[in-house]
Amino acid sequence: MRIASTFRIAFRALRRNKMRSVLTALGIIIGVAAVIAMTAVGNGAKAQVEGQIASLGQNVILIFSGSFTANGMRSGWGSAGTLKIEDAEAIRREIPQVTLVSPEVRSSAQVAAGNQNWFTQVLGQSEEYFDLRQWPFREGVPFTAQDVRQANKVAVIGKTVADFLFGSASPLGETIRIRNVPFTVVGVLAPKGLSLMGTDQDDVVIIPYSSAMKRVTGRSRTSGIRSISVQVDSSESLVPAQEQIISLLRQYHNIRPGKEDDFTVRNQQEISDMATSTARVMTVLIGAIASTSLLVGGIGIMNIMLVSVTERTREIGIRIAVGAHGRDILLQFLIEAVTLSSMGGVIGILLGMGGSKLLSNFAGWPTLVSPSSVVVAFLFSAAVGVFFGFYPARKASNLDPIEALRYE
Repeated sequence: MRIASTFRIAFRALRRNKMRSVLTALGIIIGVAAVIAMTAVGNGAKAQVEGQIASLGQNVILIFSGSFTANGMRSGWGSAGTLKIEDAEAIRREIPQVTLVSPEVRSSAQVAAGNQNWFTQVLGQSEEYFDLRQWPFREGVPFTAQDVRQANKVAVIGKTVADFLFGSASPLGETIRIRNVPFTVVGVLAPKGLSLMGTDQDDVVIIPYSSAMKRVTGRSRTSGIRSISVQVDSSESLVPAQEQIISLLRQYHNIRPGKEDDFTVRNQQEISDMATSTARVMTVLIGAIASTSLLVGGIGIMNIMLVSVTERTREIGIRIAVGAHGRDILLQFLIEAVTLSSMGGVIGILLGMGGSKLLSNFAGWPTLVSPSSVVVAFLFSAAVGVFFGFYPARKASNLDPIEALRYE
C-alpha cells in the first residue's frame, strides 16, 4: 500500500506543475526523436545496400581480372587480359561446390531498333547467368546453351532498353542492331533498379558470351575477359570454394609461391561487408551525436528535480515527521524523474517514427525503424531518469526533518 501511495504523491506533484514537467521532458523528447529518426536513416541506407547486394544472387563469388589491394592502394581490379574462358570452364569442372558459372564479356555500344537508338552496356554471359543472378523475366525466355555454343545472334534486354527502343510495344521477336550486327530479342528482364555502384541494372543488353566475342568485340576465345560469376551450393561453401578457386587459378596462371595474384576473388559476404561498412559507421556516428540531446535532457531533469527538492523542503519535513521513511522520499523523487524521462521517451519515439516517415516521403531517403532501436531508446531514456534523478532524490531523503520544518 505504501508503494501505491508513493506513486500517487509523485504523479500529483508532476500534475501540479504541468508546464514545468513538459518543458523538463522536452530535452528527452528531442533526444529520443533525433536518435530514432537518425538511426532509421542509417538503417534504411544499410538495408538499401544489402538489397542491392542481394540482387547479385545467392551464394555468389565474383572473380575479377587484375589485382586489387585496399590498404596498399594498388589497383588493376577489372583490368582486361588476366582471365579467360578456360578459367571459367576449369572452375565449373574442378570445384565440386560450384553449381553455376558465367564468364562476362563487357562492352558498350549504340543499340538501334527501327528509327530508335540507345547507348547502353552489352554483356556477354552464359545461359546460367539469369539463374545465377535470380533474375526473372517480364516476358520471353533466356537464351540457351546451344545459343552459346553456336554464337547465335539472340539477345535479352533490360526494361530500360526495352522502354527506350520499343516504348509500350512488345520487343519479343524484334531485331536490334548492336554495332550493325542484327540480334533477335528473345526475352525482357524484370526490373531490378540500381546496382551497388548506383548504375541502372535494367539498362543492359545481354547476349551469349560467344556471340559477344565473335560478333561484337571481335575477340578470340583465348582473349581476356573482365570477370567470372560463380554460384556455390550453400553459404557454408563460400569460403572453402573461394580458397579452392584461388588455388586453381594460381595453378592455371602459373603463379609461383610468394608472387601476387593477377586476379581478385570476392565472395558475396565480403562485398556486403565492404559496402555496408560506411553506412554502419554513419549510423553509429549520427546516433552518438543525437544521443547528446539525451544527456542534455538528463541534466535538465536533474536541475528541475533539485529545484523541486528545494521548493518542497517543508513538505518533505512534514512527511518524515508523520512517519515516512527516507526510502519513501527517495522512491517518490525517483518515480517523478523516471516518469518524466519515460514519458519523454514515449513521445520522442512517436515523433522519431513520424519524422523518419516524413523524411522517407518528402526527401526520398530510405528509412527503417528497427524494433531494437525503439527499445534501446526507451530504456536509455528511463535510465537517464534514474541516473540524473538519483542525486536529487537522495538529497531529499537525507533532509533533517527538524531543519526541513523550519525551512521557509
